[in-house]
Amino acid sequence: MSNAEQRKRRSQLAPRREPVQARARERTRQILDTTGRLLEEVGLNDLTTILIAKELGVSVGSLYHYFPNKHAILYAMGEQWLASMTAALEELAGEDLEHLSLEAFLDQLLENLIAVYREQRGLLPLVQAMWGIPELHELDERHDELVISHLTAMFARLGFTCPPNELNRLSRATLECCHALFLVIVNQKGIRSQRTRDDLHLMLLTMLQSHRNQSRPGGRNDVEAP
Repeated sequence: MSNAEQRKRRSQLAPRREPVQARARERTRQILDTTGRLLEEVGLNDLTTILIAKELGVSVGSLYHYFPNKHAILYAMGEQWLASMTAALEELAGEDLEHLSLEAFLDQLLENLIAVYREQRGLLPLVQAMWGIPELHELDERHDELVISHLTAMFARLGFTCPPNELNRLSRATLECCHALFLVIVNQKGIRSQRTRDDLHLMLLTMLQSHRNQSRPGGRNDVEAP
């Protein structure tokens, strides 16, 4: 996609107005919260701006003062989720990772990110929209880049001695494992959710442990670049 096409697509998804005043910010929050609840209740295919406006008790025209279409609302929800994800990862990066065990790091990683997944209403259909709707693909790509870049930097601080492309591979594998099972964990209850979380922790620990502080004699890395 050309830069011009990207700019055009972003303009079609941009809010009609920036929520500067407190009243506008509150209305924007209500729109996003209501959309999240409706995603859980009716799913992505049956979600419409008419339904959102009805739930809010406003006209569709009033809704369009804030967002031009359904995809723009979903895009704003996705950006909100990515902002929460960024904050959770930056909080973890602020820890003394150089002196943290891998097990303790994974505990904190899972705790921080599962909290972000739990607090986002309508997450599963939102994730499906980010992957399946062309207008929202950028969010899916940004999500992957965000998590992988943070994990790569944190793995290096934890003492991983792999070359950069191998760190990137491990970061993507960690991302894919976490993302898939987080979507399961947040929809499970009680002990089932905890057991799935514990299984994920063990799986990540098993996969990553051998890559920390391993090098061949002479300083060569244990895992060679492909």
